[in-house]
Amino acid sequence: MERSRGESDDNFPAGGGAVPMVTIKTEKEIDLIRESSKIVADVLRLLEKQITHGITTKELDDLAEDFIQSSGGIPAFKGYGNDRHNLYPASICVSVDDEVVHGIPGKRVLKEGEIVSVDVGVLKNGFFGDGASTFPVGKVSEGKARLMKITREALDKGVEQAVEGNYLHDISSAVQHHVEAAGFSVVRDLVGHGIGRELHEDPPVPNYGKARTGLKLKEGMTLAVEPMVNFGIYKVHTAPDGWTIQTTDGEPSAHYEHTVVVRQHKAEILTQ
Repeated sequence: MERSRGESDDNFPAGGGAVPMVTIKTEKEIDLIRESSKIVADVLRLLEKQITHGITTKELDDLAEDFIQSSGGIPAFKGYGNDRHNLYPASICVSVDDEVVHGIPGKRVLKEGEIVSVDVGVLKNGFFGDGASTFPVGKVSEGKARLMKITREALDKGVEQAVEGNYLHDISSAVQHHVEAAGFSVVRDLVGHGIGRELHEDPPVPNYGKARTGLKLKEGMTLAVEPMVNFGIYKVHTAPDGWTIQTTDGEPSAHYEHTVVVRQHKAEILTQ
């Protein structure tokens, strides 16, 4: 689940120049994040097989919740939010076509040709894992297939930069350049984030920026890197439900995410 560009709560300071409170994780803590992240990856593999024409998004949510709980985890998204009158009501986010992220599972029936982004968060033993993938419903258009391919490649290129001695915006720049070179756009109102004892920790990890700027990366930092890429323009808006983020031009969007550990020579992916 993504952090808003200016989001602020008790867990981390607001953007706009605030000093990030970044924690370096011990190997024991990383092992615990790895456990939660494995459940995330397993859920995504499970749901990939179930995403077909005719299934409802609520059925996907039920499958995910049952699997998470049977694995000893807690769905991290359920009950999440700052507005106590509108907390997130489901265990996963299921976003279809022009829904970028935070789509609420319900009665919607998936149809052939749609693309579906599934975002999963898990809490286990006091630590979080977070990951996302976009899946086709049957056969999709060439444009949608290319959008998914470029977004997944952008994630890989961003993760490659998550090594000690690089800078935070090396990740951002790698994502942005790959996406824009392909003619697509990166969402700017939502960003990746640090992760660990909280679902959203510092630092925010934007998908655009200037290389060799931002926080210097150190081994043991744990990050959720997550390109959100639109087929058309980058602008988005929030639906009346207060959660679902949609493209303003109605074009489709794709989303991929890994929880990673900054290492000396090569980032370690925990949600592989």
